[in-house]
Amino acid sequence: MQEKPILNIENLSISFGKNEVIHNISYQLNKNEILGIVGESGSGKSVSSLAILGLLPKRISKITTGSVFFENKDLTHISSSAFRNIRGNKIAMIFQEPMSSLNPSIPCGKQVQEVLLQHTQLSKKEAKAESILLFEKVKLPNAERIYNAYPHEISGGQKQRVMIAMAIACKPDILIADEPTTALDVTVQKDIIHLLKTLQRETKMSIIFITHDLALISEIAHRILVMYQGAIVEQGLVNTIFKKPQHNYTKALINSRPSLDTRLKILPTIKDFLNNTISNEIITKEQRKAHHEKLYKKQPLLEVINVEKEYVSKAGLFSKPTTFKAVNDVSFKVYEGETLGLVGESGCGKSTLGNAILQLDKATAGQIFYKGVDINTLSNTKIKKLRKDIQIIFQDPYSSLNPRIPIGEAIMEPMKVHGLYHSDQERKEKALEILNKVGLPETYFNRYPHEFSGGQRQRVGIARTIALQPKLIVCDESVSALDISVQAQVLNLLNELKATFGFTYIFISHDLAVVKYMSDQLLVMNKGKIEELDDADVIYNHPKKDYTKKLIDAIPKGL
Repeated sequence: MQEKPILNIENLSISFGKNEVIHNISYQLNKNEILGIVGESGSGKSVSSLAILGLLPKRISKITTGSVFFENKDLTHISSSAFRNIRGNKIAMIFQEPMSSLNPSIPCGKQVQEVLLQHTQLSKKEAKAESILLFEKVKLPNAERIYNAYPHEISGGQKQRVMIAMAIACKPDILIADEPTTALDVTVQKDIIHLLKTLQRETKMSIIFITHDLALISEIAHRILVMYQGAIVEQGLVNTIFKKPQHNYTKALINSRPSLDTRLKILPTIKDFLNNTISNEIITKEQRKAHHEKLYKKQPLLEVINVEKEYVSKAGLFSKPTTFKAVNDVSFKVYEGETLGLVGESGCGKSTLGNAILQLDKATAGQIFYKGVDINTLSNTKIKKLRKDIQIIFQDPYSSLNPRIPIGEAIMEPMKVHGLYHSDQERKEKALEILNKVGLPETYFNRYPHEFSGGQRQRVGIARTIALQPKLIVCDESVSALDISVQAQVLNLLNELKATFGFTYIFISHDLAVVKYMSDQLLVMNKGKIEELDDADVIYNHPKKDYTKKLIDAIPKGL
């Protein structure tokens, strides 16, 4: 690895209006190096990287001090046309959310071809051939098909590979990867990390890899830079940062992720580390065994028997309809007070199964007994009553909350629908009480969803769910898009509410580390079927199936 810097950031400060969000940061990116930038949402990782490419929103933000040197030019003082020659050509970027970064109305291959036509002398025919070669390089299956496919016709992992192909099309000197694996399955995430490392070795380009996950960054970066509240609090080689972290914030990022070896009663958060209020109390094997003996003596609260969900698709006017079983002959039981973990890759059928239990998308075959009654046979009126007992916490709280309704009213709304309490005043008092329960001040009652952070919005979503005091809650990927520390807060909250109200959870996630920490029993799904069902610790320590081993191997472990 050469030591000569290819990029030099000197005393960079950025303001949004009067508010300074980046405070005098300095760092270098060396040639042929992968530099990891880590920190939570709001720490300034993305904003400082957008400044490199001149992509900060012009009307509301400005660079107040500092320089960004690339090829002996200060990028903070170059024209828009000069930037157009650099972007995508010399410095490229992979954005966090490929679905919103790709144009939905243009086939994937044409979007890559456009970059080549813009920055090279290739003809249309040559640019097409090069685009297909790039798709093969990023290991996309059937590259020619994907060249003609629209973004909605391919999976999340494939969309991310298209974005990578686009970013490396002109063989840039620097690639900025902004949270490129956040919403992906652990196995797909592992593939993308491996792909980026391979491409970096082959092309010798320098990479800035941005994430909130320190364990993940340890698998790809040479050096790490830790950001907190707009400043760099620590930087150094991966081994040094992991084995001898100096700053409490870095220690918190390393330890906020659930351990795969011990089960802490309360996960430490950033605040705990900064205030030195960490609880090291663990749940022992004996305590867990005693809890399970008590739990499984009861009658099951929910019993799923031979459930199937089949979809019929008709590709064309004269073609025969084809059937696809998203859930195939699935059976299991859930006991009152239990957390059943449901894990598997995207497309394995876990959310479809959750929707069948919630009666949002009825099963094609099989029976679902709740408190001894087959809910598949209930009338619409009875299903409406059942909704009070079986609730869901969604993956994306922002899209599940009405942006025009203050969160206090959003919490009161389900109470009104189900006729709980006698007046709006009573419902308001209850809503304020629930806000306290989920760790939000009563003063937030009249605030709107856009005024909250991701973690706070997830708390609002949880508050809305528990307003009905349900018996069974389906948590569908409810922490997958959250920062590590915010994730720890929400997992602690879910466990606390479970202990207080006696909730039963079906906890759906593709993150096996989180599911293992939360679950009593663990159900592993693959291609609509159950691969394994057993105690979460037993499955993690002694997986029987190759598929489960693959999921466990893909978990970023850190150093």
